[in-house]
Amino acid sequence: MASEPTIATLDIGTSSVRSLLFDANGREIDGFGDQIGYHVHTTADGGFEMDPDALVDLTAQTLDKLCAQLRAAGIRPAAVGIDTFWHSVMGLDANGKPVTSILHLFDTRSAAAARELAGRIDNAEQHKRTGCVLHPSYYPAKLLWLSETRPDDFKRVQTWASFGEYFFLRLFGEAVTSTSMVSGTGLWNQNENAYDSELMNALPVRLDQFAAVDAMDQPRTKLRDEFSGRWRELDGIPWFPALGDGACNNVGSGCVGHERFALMAGTSGAIRAVSEANRIEIPAGLWCYRVDRKRFVLGGALSNGGSVYAWLKSTLQLAENAELERELHEMSPGNHGLTVLPLFAGERSTAWRADARAAFIGLSAHSTPLEMARAALESVAITFRDIYQLMLKSLPEPKEILASGGALLHSPTWTRMMADALGHDVRMCIEKEATSRGAALLALERISAVTDIAGIPPDLGETFTFDEGNRATYDAMAVKQHRLYQKLFEEKW
Repeated sequence: MASEPTIATLDIGTSSVRSLLFDANGREIDGFGDQIGYHVHTTADGGFEMDPDALVDLTAQTLDKLCAQLRAAGIRPAAVGIDTFWHSVMGLDANGKPVTSILHLFDTRSAAAARELAGRIDNAEQHKRTGCVLHPSYYPAKLLWLSETRPDDFKRVQTWASFGEYFFLRLFGEAVTSTSMVSGTGLWNQNENAYDSELMNALPVRLDQFAAVDAMDQPRTKLRDEFSGRWRELDGIPWFPALGDGACNNVGSGCVGHERFALMAGTSGAIRAVSEANRIEIPAGLWCYRVDRKRFVLGGALSNGGSVYAWLKSTLQLAENAELERELHEMSPGNHGLTVLPLFAGERSTAWRADARAAFIGLSAHSTPLEMARAALESVAITFRDIYQLMLKSLPEPKEILASGGALLHSPTWTRMMADALGHDVRMCIEKEATSRGAALLALERISAVTDIAGIPPDLGETFTFDEGNRATYDAMAVKQHRLYQKLFEEKW
């Protein structure tokens, strides 16, 4: 084991931080790593914040455990690969100290600022360039909101950064970032691989407050004295700047080219495809970011994935997993007669209405909690279908759709609904930590330990074949769902 390159990884997520170790074939090595959970601070007005120094400390604790294990085994990794949540932003003063907390993508307090920007800038045109709509998930709305609601703090900010940049600042004394992370800010021109000048000029910020383009993606090796002795197994090796978690999840799931789409349903959800190309057309309703300077990642995201399932089980007091799964499986699609909008946490793709909310239509005295559950899960599957159909405007139909995420792994019935709604077979990817695996594979590529990450297959499980006989039912349910959305939120499909 020690003679071949190994990669230490950090997965810094919204609810936990995890360290792991992977071998040169992208396989997780048992007995290494640590995971620590944490809670995000939320506010009644839509705030979703994290303390940057507390998150650095938690991440450091996972590395303490990993390094102790490496030391005992006599292993020195070849590199460190990192992923973290896309779209986070925080302000740093001239001394590199936090002026603000980390604002997460789920923070919706800048919704009014997004609407204000949409009155100044052609949203459709800037979306074609940046792959991001004017929405509270992204930097432009958050930066404008901060300038208007916290002007004194805003003036103190010397640098705007993601958490990954701040983490590097603490460890190496330099705030280093990746193209992947900057591509998810809403400030990046995806086809030009540069900051978008129109958006930058529309905001009360300066270009020199953001990471320099020529310094992106460059690893650092020498830890500051505070950490070099503490983690001597990781000192002097390349640490690659944090990548977007969604990009890493695609790579770790084996979806490295557009012939494979990745469908993920955890707490939230997404369907994404990676494309290596010089340019890409970005359809309205989707987002487009980057894995790196040569690969795009195109797709759509749902704020409502497995969280819908959790809400149903809790609120409707449904049966335990095995019994619920059996009962859902025995039901025929659409027989409940209900139409549902599963927008419990607002909407991202495809219409990007942060103010949209869930609705159940057609309930009667005969409606049961089980029927409500089936209808809601089908409605999420239809939302995935909407994203999928938009993706086919820019990419060819995939040979495979690989599904991952705890919500689908624990519900074969819901995965069958996904296949039927998409009209395409869906195969489970059973990699336990696909996102960390993606970070490891990309690090192996960067150190030239592998030449073709697509040639390192993931562990795959059952294939769920779509039922052609259900196609008309899902088509009809989709029409009703779209009409309900129009009536409630005045959107044109």
